[in-house]
Amino acid sequence: MKYRNAVLIVLLVIIADQLLKFYIKTHFANGDDVKIMGNWFRLHFIENEGMAYGMKLSESVVGKLLLSTFRLVAVVFGFYLLHRLVKKNYGKGVIICGALILAGALGNLLDSIFYGLIFTDSPYSCFSGNYESLHSMIQTHNQVAVAHLTSFGHGYGKFLQGKVVDMLYFPIVETKLPGWVPFMGNKNFIFFEPVFNIADAAISVGVLTLVFFQKRLIHKHTEVSAAGHSTVADNTVAENQ
Repeated sequence: MKYRNAVLIVLLVIIADQLLKFYIKTHFANGDDVKIMGNWFRLHFIENEGMAYGMKLSESVVGKLLLSTFRLVAVVFGFYLLHRLVKKNYGKGVIICGALILAGALGNLLDSIFYGLIFTDSPYSCFSGNYESLHSMIQTHNQVAVAHLTSFGHGYGKFLQGKVVDMLYFPIVETKLPGWVPFMGNKNFIFFEPVFNIADAAISVGVLTLVFFQKRLIHKHTEVSAAGHSTVADNTVAENQ
């Protein structure tokens, strides 16, 4: 697989991720919940200052800066590592997974770098609500309550302090657990509860695919010369080590 094809995958994920985030940020009030496919697939706009699926490193500004800086370093190293995987002739599967992970990290990094500089804030307010469809939200929504683009540097935050936009919500199962369940008896249970974005999904798909199919994916292609001899051994990473 060529390096430019891997970079193309990164760009396609980034474009899809940022287009959806831009639309949600400029059309939804923070906290809006819109049904797309019944109750189990909804667009639910929230923002977080932390990691994937709303997890946080710290509540402080220092924690946010450390996380954003780590993302920046990880993305730079990620492009270098992706180029090395292609150069060393690793299989298409592992390169695609690497591209997805890199795209996800870069997608959330862009939020952290730029969103605080170019958008007005989206605070939780009484304007947010629950809607049966996207059409009904558009027809009744108060556009004054949503964020807007502003001149660069005059947004709600500073460099590396932007909030990550999340919106994908899949509460597939919502039920009350029976009393005999340890620690959770008689409590409401939702699966799947985290709200995430396309970048988070790309990271999860890339990581989980590598974890569950690593023996099949992590190998180098065998190239055969004109004399019929292998020039690159088809060994797994574990065997190379």
